[in-house]
Amino acid sequence: MKRSMFSVFVLSAVLAFLYVPIILVVAYGFVPNGIAMTFFASDGSFLGFTGKWYGYIFGGHHAVRALLESFWLSLIVAGISTLVSCVLGTTSALALHKWRGRLQSIHHALVYTPLIMPDILIGISLLMLFVACGVECGFWTILIAHVTFCVSYVTMTVLARLADFDDRITEAAYDLGAGPWYAFFHVQLPILLPGIVAGGLLAFTLSIDDVVITSFVNGAGTNTFPTYVSSMTKHSRNLPSVFALSTLMLIFTCVLVGLSKLITGRTQSKRK
Repeated sequence: MKRSMFSVFVLSAVLAFLYVPIILVVAYGFVPNGIAMTFFASDGSFLGFTGKWYGYIFGGHHAVRALLESFWLSLIVAGISTLVSCVLGTTSALALHKWRGRLQSIHHALVYTPLIMPDILIGISLLMLFVACGVECGFWTILIAHVTFCVSYVTMTVLARLADFDDRITEAAYDLGAGPWYAFFHVQLPILLPGIVAGGLLAFTLSIDDVVITSFVNGAGTNTFPTYVSSMTKHSRNLPSVFALSTLMLIFTCVLVGLSKLITGRTQSKRK
C-alpha cells in the first residue's frame, strides 16, 4: 500500500518532537562556552566541541561537587524506593488477585488513588503529615514519599501480569507436595518476574525524575538531582555539566532497559 506524504510528515514530526530534545541534551554536553551556551564565538567562528564537562564529572571537580552529591542522592533514593516498592507492590498485587471483598475494594482504591492524584496534592499532604508527626524533612521523608507513589505503579503492573496467570499451576505445585514458599519462589515468581521488573523500572524512572513531590518533603542539604538542576538552570555557568550528566543517565537507563529485555527473554524461553 502506498504511503501518503501526510502520514510520513506526521510520523517525522512526532519523532522529531520526541527525539530532537534528547539529541540536543547530548550535544550540549560538549559545548565549549558554558556561559553563553553556544558553539560559536562572537565573530561567528565555530569553537568546536569539548569534553571538559565530562572531565569535571569523572574528576569530581569542585564546580560540580554539589551536583554530583545530588545525583548520588537521587540514585540512592531511587534504588531503595524501587526495591521497597517491588516488595510491597508485589505483595499488594497478590493480595488483590487472591482475595475478593469489601476490604479488598478499599485496598484497591487506596492503591489506585496515587495514580490519579496530582503530584502537588500528594506533596502537600505528605508535608502536612510529617509536620504533624514532628518529623524533620530530609532523606527519610524523601524516601517515604517516593515509596508512597512508586508502590502503586508496581502494584498495577504486577496485577496486570496476574490477570493472565493460571492459578491451576500453583495448585498443581501444591498437589505435588510443594509448600507455599516453594510454590511462590519456584512457580509464581518466575512467571511474574517480567511484570515485577517492568514495574521496578517504572518506579525507578518516576523516583529519579520527581521534582514536585520531592520539593515539598526535602530538607536543607538534601536536594535530589532534579530539584538541584531546577534551581541552577538559569544562573549557573556550569550548566553543560548537567547535560553531560544527563547523557550518562540516558546511557545508564538504556542499559537497564536492555537488562530488563534480557531477563524477560530468558524467562519466556524457560517457559517454552
